Amino acid sequence: MSTDISFVTRSREENWQPILEIALEEVFEIMVGSRVRPEPLSAHTPDREFTAMVGLTGSLCGILTICCSGKTAGAVARAMLGAAAQSQEEVRDALGEICNMVTGNFKNKLAGTDDRCKLSVPTVVSGGHYTVHSMLHGVSITTLVLFEGGPVTATLQLSN
Repeated sequence: MSTDISFVTRSREENWQPILEIALEEVFEIMVGSRVRPEPLSAHTPDREFTAMVGLTGSLCGILTICCSGKTAGAVARAMLGAAAQSQEEVRDALGEICNMVTGNFKNKLAGTDDRCKLSVPTVVSGGHYTVHSMLHGVSITTLVLFEGGPVTATLQLSN
């Protein structure tokens, strides 16, 4: 195998699902003090009132999104910032930071991505009626965990 092989090409050969799951589990444990475990996607209907996104560029190009309901996003914010976290701005900031931390944690678990892969500033979309359409074509990995009973999905999309 050549050492020049791209990370996306490698992703077809490696199973990155467990790496995404571990990154999500570690961030939830550290940032919100909660142990979460992957759940079957088919067992839960994720709500997309909040979607946080962080882009990756360089040796790994794509986007990581974290989606959940407003209730769950509020619970995440309160777990991170305390009971005073009530404003929509604080909820968006907390979810954006969770997404940023999961993306960075995932990236840091991959050998060789260090300085050759950069992350974007988090973006958070909120509201009840929107659909996120990614223009990326390539690998897509999704995992789901429950936080305080609410489904939280993390989806990593990598371009070819």
